[in-house]
Amino acid sequence: MTHINIKSLLCTIALAIAFANGTYAQDDTIPKVLYTAAGIPDSLKGDANSVVRYKMKNITVDGPGDISVKEHSIVTILNEKGNDEAQEVLGYSKKYNSIGSFEMRIYNAAGEMIKKYRKSDMYDRSAVSSGSIITDERLMFIGHTIATYPSTVEVTYETNYRSSINIDSWDIQDTEQSIQDSYCYLSIKTGSGFRYLNKNIKIKPKASTDNKTDTYSWHVSNLKAIKLESGAKSWRVLPRIYFAANKFEFYGLDGDFSSWQTFGKWIEGLNADVCTLSPLRAEEIKKMTAGIKTDKEKVKFLYEYMQQSMRYVSVQLGIGGMKPFTADFVDQKKYGDCKALSNYMYALLKAVDIPANYAIINAGANAEPAEPGFARNSFNHAILCVPLKGDTTWLECTSSTIAFGKLSPFTENRRALLVTDDGGKLVNTPKSIAEDNQFNSEVQVILSADGGAKAQVKILSTGEYRDDYIGLATLKADEQKEYLIRMLNMKQPSVLDYKPLIDKDGIKEVSLDIEYDKFCDVMAGSKQFYRPRVFDLWGTTLPALDKRTTDYYFNQPMMKNCVTTIVLPVGFEVETLPANQSLKFTYGNYDIKYVYDAVKNQVISTTKFNLTNHVIPAAKYNEMQQYMDNIAKAQNKKLIIRRKA
Repeated sequence: MTHINIKSLLCTIALAIAFANGTYAQDDTIPKVLYTAAGIPDSLKGDANSVVRYKMKNITVDGPGDISVKEHSIVTILNEKGNDEAQEVLGYSKKYNSIGSFEMRIYNAAGEMIKKYRKSDMYDRSAVSSGSIITDERLMFIGHTIATYPSTVEVTYETNYRSSINIDSWDIQDTEQSIQDSYCYLSIKTGSGFRYLNKNIKIKPKASTDNKTDTYSWHVSNLKAIKLESGAKSWRVLPRIYFAANKFEFYGLDGDFSSWQTFGKWIEGLNADVCTLSPLRAEEIKKMTAGIKTDKEKVKFLYEYMQQSMRYVSVQLGIGGMKPFTADFVDQKKYGDCKALSNYMYALLKAVDIPANYAIINAGANAEPAEPGFARNSFNHAILCVPLKGDTTWLECTSSTIAFGKLSPFTENRRALLVTDDGGKLVNTPKSIAEDNQFNSEVQVILSADGGAKAQVKILSTGEYRDDYIGLATLKADEQKEYLIRMLNMKQPSVLDYKPLIDKDGIKEVSLDIEYDKFCDVMAGSKQFYRPRVFDLWGTTLPALDKRTTDYYFNQPMMKNCVTTIVLPVGFEVETLPANQSLKFTYGNYDIKYVYDAVKNQVISTTKFNLTNHVIPAAKYNEMQQYMDNIAKAQNKKLIIRRKA
């Protein structure tokens, strides 16, 4: 056993040297044990859907516009959850970035090759399928259907970049994947200002130089699988290393990434000739706003004008991946992507002498923020900042529905790169509070003696809840009903009539008319048992854990309220009201109160749920878990009514 391990180690070292020299090792140089499932140490099987037996990444940076990446991986798939390892997607562009060699081999559990794919077998298609996005970026794809487990997949490929803002990163480990051995080699010209940033791992490279080239090598081994905890974010957990250098070349344009300031200066220069409307059009914009008194009112007017006039179409052709269309082009064509629309809004404000700042950001709910001390392009979206006196306003320019001056979980509460006259500056976007995301409802339920019911529901929503109901307009009637039942966690009705009502000042109003053939949970003699609500304000419960290690993320803080009036059938009275409850949690509270009006024969319940912070520290998880369990129990309490004697 010892002899086999030593031999495997020596072969692996030899392979690493060969790969670093630019050659691909094949079956005759790689230990057979790396292809057989029996060679996986038992310690690496726990929580793993796949095991990286061997991986080598070799990055060569010959200049800002000359980067090549070679990769060789051997991964054993243990079950169907690891099937993604038998798929490979490689991006390229026709002019600047290319895919060199490619090969995929499939092995059975005994390490016998059963299938081989080459580059000519790959599907070639546009990087996007949506008609609202136009790009010259393309993808090559290959996928193998795994028939039996375990199976092993070996992939070798090379990509060459002639246009890249970033040097490729080393994504060491995926979720529920263990690592037997993985290497990364990087060589770059001396004096390039190379730097790296460790995320969720503490390892240092071996470094050497020959006065012309600096070489770095990293190695990890025997990393156990990481099972992502519910509500955790992978960027807070998974190990990776980011790489950067001072200079880059993007579609023929030289850029400087030595600091956030210099990168912002590059963007400012990129946008300099596209951010002004023609004198005639600028004069028209001034006349449109002449009667508006304050700058903030002008910003609001022009923002809503843009929302009503423009539509989102993403065009990412060549330098257009970073450079916006001209403001005049957008004004005439009435469309643009995030860059173009943000730049157009900038030009509208410029026409009326209101300064604004173009900003780029990494968008997505709870997306990874930019690192203050490590400048690299980690952004995928553009927005606009208007620094009004004492009242900085942020504008999401791609949405035709978002309320003025509001962001959303898509871009809030993270660092954006503000483009100023002095270059780039990292700033924090606003963090929403519970009051920004409100769900307020009034419900009247009329019970029938046979256990059926009719209900009228009125909902007023803001923020993310407003977005939910605006989004319903894109669905068919049947899909709307299905979505509402699932979203509100409602008992299946026999009739549901959805009516979208007004949307004004950031508040969306909708109504539901609902009928139930059976609303009663249990009928026993003269008694009827009900869950006394049409829907629950909170439907989440969480598993109990001995020890939580990562923070729990919601998309946003929130405030939810509901007043429900239940009209009892003639001849019935309340026997038992559910108990009032007041539940507390460090970051929220849940309160419910019941009142029986015997004169009107009605039960009125008032329910309130608040979540004041959307990131819950790991140390507070058990408190939150118990709190949500208690909410579920409170919502399950029964209202009991009975026929009068």
